[in-house]
Amino acid sequence: MAGSTRKKKRPNSPSRGSRGGPQRAHVSRDPAHVEPARFGDWVSAARLRTLPLAVAPVIVGTGAALTERTEFHWVIALCCLVLAVSIQIGVNYANDYSDGIRGTDDHRVGPARLTASRKASPRAVLLVALAFFGIAAVAGLAIVIRTGHWWMLLVGAACLVAAWFYTGGKHPYGYAGLGELFVFVFFGLVATVGTTFVQAGSVPQEAWFGGVVTGLLACAVLLANNLRDIDQDRLAGKRTLTVRIGKRATQIVFTVFVVGAFVIVAFLALFYPLAWIALLALIPGACAILIVWTYRAPRELVVALSLTSLTSLALAGLLCWAFVA
Repeated sequence: MAGSTRKKKRPNSPSRGSRGGPQRAHVSRDPAHVEPARFGDWVSAARLRTLPLAVAPVIVGTGAALTERTEFHWVIALCCLVLAVSIQIGVNYANDYSDGIRGTDDHRVGPARLTASRKASPRAVLLVALAFFGIAAVAGLAIVIRTGHWWMLLVGAACLVAAWFYTGGKHPYGYAGLGELFVFVFFGLVATVGTTFVQAGSVPQEAWFGGVVTGLLACAVLLANNLRDIDQDRLAGKRTLTVRIGKRATQIVFTVFVVGAFVIVAFLALFYPLAWIALLALIPGACAILIVWTYRAPRELVVALSLTSLTSLALAGLLCWAFVA
């Protein structure tokens, strides 16, 4: 009778990781228990929410070019768009590969990466990254042939090198807290000013101001991403700017970047009155700032990241409209 009153032990449930630790990005380290990546997994790894950061400089740069001349070079503009988007996607896959083989993505709060989750082999992810870099190179070569500015091949090569060594190589600069600096230069100034130059043959002040705007918002997106991953990056030895300066300082810098972009737009509105309409993009930007300051779970910062990226695209479109109207 005594034995019949004993409660049956439930089978042990799968381990959920250490108590209080960040969530693992994969279910099991045994490849036999991991399903191969599907098409949706590859699309997710491209991180489509970051693509507006590639599109925005092309839009602003094209608008700035039209302040210099009325003719719209749609072929060159399209090549600029293909180049920018391809580099962005290539960077995302390259980061997936490099962080995955280093073990940086073994603990992630956001969506699982292909390499870390072992849904795809590192070699397959690397080849996809190189394929998109190849597409960017072809688009860049087409621009150079069309414009005759052969020295810009060096600029294109610098962009590809910067894209790879963000997390690639023995000493990636993204692990040394320099990610925001390079993002500002290449995804802000170079992308915007370069788009303007290949279409107009000159670089008006509108392009430089626009490059600062897009660069600041691109840096803000990176800050939101790194703030989300601050705990696992610290454990993995990834010394991002956020890890170096801490949570509170990152929140302040994020706010300065977003607000600073709109301060520049307000200045441009003194010369292009329609630019005041671009301040409507401050609505999603303000929501992103609010989330960054009030979030309780790191996953909430994914929303802040998306809103900041959307802010960049909306601001670029409205600013371009102000330039050409």
